[in-house]
Amino acid sequence: MKIPLIVVVGPTASGKTRLAIELAKIYNGEVVSADSMQIYKEMQIATAKPDEAEMDGVKHHLIDFLDPDENFSVADYLLLARKCIDDIISRGKQPIICGGTGLYISSLVDNIKFDDTCSNTELRNELLSLSKEKGNKYLWDMLNEFDPQTASTLHENNLMRVIRAIEVYKETSVPLSQHKINSRAEQTPFNCCFIGLSCNDRQKLYDRINLRVDRMLETGLVEEAKKFYCSFSPTTAKQAIGYKELIPFFEGSMGLDECVDKIKQETRRYAKRQLTWFKRNPDINWIMTDQFLSHSDIVNYSVDLINSRGFING
Repeated sequence: MKIPLIVVVGPTASGKTRLAIELAKIYNGEVVSADSMQIYKEMQIATAKPDEAEMDGVKHHLIDFLDPDENFSVADYLLLARKCIDDIISRGKQPIICGGTGLYISSLVDNIKFDDTCSNTELRNELLSLSKEKGNKYLWDMLNEFDPQTASTLHENNLMRVIRAIEVYKETSVPLSQHKINSRAEQTPFNCCFIGLSCNDRQKLYDRINLRVDRMLETGLVEEAKKFYCSFSPTTAKQAIGYKELIPFFEGSMGLDECVDKIKQETRRYAKRQLTWFKRNPDINWIMTDQFLSHSDIVNYSVDLINSRGFING
């Protein structure tokens, strides 16, 4: 018997968290986050991390547990996520994966095995120094030369993952993309029902993104970003959208309005990359939220999809 997984995916600001929480109530479930930035403590506003009121009594896993200056790999995520899933199942509850980090989700549901033993701290530090000297694109171009498949899935500003892919190749002489192919020998233990949220009218999604950024500003994004600008290294928190775009404001080289426009622009671009990633998965049942009259209609439609896969209401 495979483990039943409900997997809610989609671009930022599409409504994933709200839907996952409603489904958790219906199916006696708990949410396992698949968000590469919500793992960090104190990064509340920029990551749109749900608070206690939003969680509404639903237990969430893998958010708000890691210090912002700690590194965290895909292999780390897979290990912890599988432990969470096994624990949830052992207590007779339904695990619900929710997030927008495509690499986390695809690696988990496809049962990819990462050999995390190939590590070279000295090389990693050299690559970090090189990125500061020549820019992130220089490292992305380096990766693209020997592993174009992995490079095509990573933005140049996703610095730590670009560096990790280079590190794997330099240490093993095998591209990370080939490691992933080799790791698929074991069949997935999961029976997944994928639900993807998006909008038919892309502008409506972008409007939601712009509104979310405005609300982040109202609730203290600038103050939160300033704390990280002053306190933490550039290898982690400062790479989050909503933080790094404000650095020119803190340094006096750009006005706040211009920086905010940049945050909105980068968030829209990130949403496009998320959609590109998820569109490669033919098993995702897409729900275009702008075609529904209410959130309850979206929930009901999701329940019909889940039940059609043999999942039973809790």
